[in-house]
Amino acid sequence: MTDRIEVSRTIAAAPDAVFAVLRDPAGHVAIDATGMLQDATGEPVSAVGDTFVVHMDREALNDFPMGRYDVTVEITEFEQDRLIAWTILGQIRPQIGHVYGYRLEPSGQDTLVTSFYDWSAIDQQWREAKIFPVVSELALRGTLGILDRTVRRGYPRSTQG
Repeated sequence: MTDRIEVSRTIAAAPDAVFAVLRDPAGHVAIDATGMLQDATGEPVSAVGDTFVVHMDREALNDFPMGRYDVTVEITEFEQDRLIAWTILGQIRPQIGHVYGYRLEPSGQDTLVTSFYDWSAIDQQWREAKIFPVVSELALRGTLGILDRTVRRGYPRSTQG
């Protein structure tokens, strides 16, 4: 079994339009297919080390009774309009160590977007708990579909009330 999931989808938009959603905390909430991300606080990220807070609700997965809680998203890789990746910093110790991200490749007028979820470097305690992957390939694919729709609707206009 692998410790990484990657899924790709071509989106009919330029990389900068797609990346605008991916670097914005509200964009993460807007495209989440799991239902766990409820809201976010912070500014759009622009460099490795930038952070924002996501207000979570684990009940959406119905796997662990964690209820509502906050996590800090810390950017671990950032290349404008090409690559963004992050890890999750939470209340639990040791930190888990899983990484999420997106790679963007221009393809004519479109962008090939690859979503990845990597838990290969998780702490041994979490590996032994056998709870990974937390997010399924289906959820990653769903998020890419929502990302496509969100970009086509002219984000950020589509996320404002």
